[in-house]
Amino acid sequence: MKPRILFAGLFHETHTFLDELTRWEDFEVMFDQAILGKLGDASPTDGFLEVAKREDWEVIPTIDARATPSGMVADDMFERYWTEFERRARPALAQGVDGIYLVLHGAMATQTIADPEGELLARIRALPGAAKLPLFGVLDLHANVSAKMCAQANGLAMYRENPHTDAKQAAVRGALLLSRCLREKRVPRMVWCRPPLMWAPPGTGTHADPMLSLELFAQKTEALHPEVWACNIAAGYSFADTPDTGCSLSLITTAPDAAAHAYLQAGAQLAWSLRERGTIAYPGVDEVVAGLKNAAPVNGPTLLVEPSDNIGGGAPGDGTGILRALLKHRVERSLVIINDSLAVTALQGLAVGAKRAIAIGGRDSKLDAGPVEIEATFVSRSDGNFVLEDKQSHLASMNGVNIKMGPCAVVRTGGVTILLTSRKTAPFDLGQLRSQGIEPKDFAVIGVKAAVAHRRGYDPITAATYYVDTPGPCTSDLASLPWKNLRRPIYPLDAIATPEFKFA
Repeated sequence: MKPRILFAGLFHETHTFLDELTRWEDFEVMFDQAILGKLGDASPTDGFLEVAKREDWEVIPTIDARATPSGMVADDMFERYWTEFERRARPALAQGVDGIYLVLHGAMATQTIADPEGELLARIRALPGAAKLPLFGVLDLHANVSAKMCAQANGLAMYRENPHTDAKQAAVRGALLLSRCLREKRVPRMVWCRPPLMWAPPGTGTHADPMLSLELFAQKTEALHPEVWACNIAAGYSFADTPDTGCSLSLITTAPDAAAHAYLQAGAQLAWSLRERGTIAYPGVDEVVAGLKNAAPVNGPTLLVEPSDNIGGGAPGDGTGILRALLKHRVERSLVIINDSLAVTALQGLAVGAKRAIAIGGRDSKLDAGPVEIEATFVSRSDGNFVLEDKQSHLASMNGVNIKMGPCAVVRTGGVTILLTSRKTAPFDLGQLRSQGIEPKDFAVIGVKAAVAHRRGYDPITAATYYVDTPGPCTSDLASLPWKNLRRPIYPLDAIATPEFKFA
């Protein structure tokens, strides 16, 4: 008989400091056989389905729910998710299941549950017939991995690249570990370690330390110790006010506890030694834009990267900091993307070339200066749908290759071109612009609301890059956030003479 594998997905990175609630209707939810249609869409779910097809598994799909990073998840969303999953899982488990596979993010938080993934895993284990089943899956590199998650799972594999070019490959790796477990009839466990540190997203790119050395450590650990099925390095997600926020390391292993703890101890010490490499500060946007006039000419666009309004980190994407600076200094051939459905609506019925006074951006973060009043020349409109040019784009890890920005409009004011979207869409793939008739190579300056994940798309066309500080909820100054639930002490918020590493 074919191995029967129960499948589910729950994917959300929760920015708990935002003044918004993420509800059921904010998630893209798929049920049952419709999930199988994700085969070929380059998402982590596609990675699992690809292995399942190759291994000739019978997949029992239940529910897959995912949303763009945003504010606190409503409790009733999580409970409705569980109800839908349980209604499908119970009869499948009663009939007989050989394994469970989950596509998770790992940094979700609800109004009253700080660790929903850990809670989900514990509830699954409590279902009749599920307590001892092999339970595998995949996690985002920015997961805030908890001891509870690792205690309930046998093998949660993790992305190793930031930008997340390997999201599908990580899911494949997790599914192959499940296949190994079934084939060898050996069930590994997860062992976990947490050093007392966290980094803002701009400090977690895997092209440089600290994550570069840590990922090399993980690969070396796997190569030297066959009993380590996988070594995970979680950079963590620093905009979640939970006890589990921050960097962690974990093993999928059959090694004795003493050996596993020794491997993790070495990794944790390495992470601690590199802690300062992940702490970054940036100059103000006005200072940088003013200096562009005196900068040496470059062959290609200059990028202004704005981590504080990082859409991939949960920010609203309507910050006006870069737009204000470009207008103030009259920067010609410049381009920005602003998420503002009200502005798109205000342009309805306008003919190409017509002008209208509208207010843009600054609506969704109390840190921003507010909307910018401009006289906009209307250029174009669209439904905002596009297909990723790069199937390994960071965006594919969230949504697959088919992206929906909602109704969009392109306007110009002075020397600035503005793409207005109705749904916040992380700027990780150049198809976002080209689908709207905008060729990014034609611009002298481009503002990007991101931290690291834009690099795969933009680096090949960019001549110079400046990270800039603007008002926004994804600030790299972590000490400025109003922490209440974070475990303390933790670097960089506290002075720590001798770090304590937690194991589980």
